[in-house]
Amino acid sequence: MILFEKKHKETGKSYAYRVLKDNIMSLELKPGDLLSESDLSEKLNISRTPIREVLMRLKNEHLIEVKPQSGTYVSLIDYSLINEAIFMRTTLEKEVLREACNDFPEELFMELEKNLFAQKLLADKEGKEIEIHNLDKKFHKLIFLGCNKINIWDSIMNISTHYNRMRLLSEMKSNKKQIIDQHEEMLSIIKNKEIDKIEAYINKHITEPAKKWDDIINENEELKLYIK
Repeated sequence: MILFEKKHKETGKSYAYRVLKDNIMSLELKPGDLLSESDLSEKLNISRTPIREVLMRLKNEHLIEVKPQSGTYVSLIDYSLINEAIFMRTTLEKEVLREACNDFPEELFMELEKNLFAQKLLADKEGKEIEIHNLDKKFHKLIFLGCNKINIWDSIMNISTHYNRMRLLSEMKSNKKQIIDQHEEMLSIIKNKEIDKIEAYINKHITEPAKKWDDIINENEELKLYIK
């Protein structure tokens, strides 16, 4: 587990939640990993009571599972939750892209270009999947921000915890350049106001890659252990 520096005035409970959730979402803590309250308390240097409260919060977010007489585990990836996230994201992202084509702030478009440039710099480097994954999420977040829909993006992220873990697993096994090329295409759609291309683009960027995940899992015995 990777520990981070505690933020100014951050409570022990907030710190524990941030560290644990980030480690789960980055797959540092893998699906199925056993979590020990006493071990976490020692590593994070906080008492077991806030640890227990954080674990309950993560349980409510479907990120950990408590098995009676067995223990507390990082939740396996649940395809039913993935499918809900894909439905939510494809439905809402189509509408936000339409709004972006009609009106999008120039300063945020420049931020999108900077983000894309950073993705390209990392594309050919080994071990940079998590950095690219985080830039990817920020790229899409900027589009929602530019359309004054940031709370909708936050809602998408709340339901997308299993989807994003599965997506990160697939990105570790797939062509990162293809994703970056698709982000470049998204910039072109917004810049040139190509509303007629949005439907096909969303299918290519979000729906179609998810259909290949079964093949990726079946080709890797370790990944099979991570799926519910």
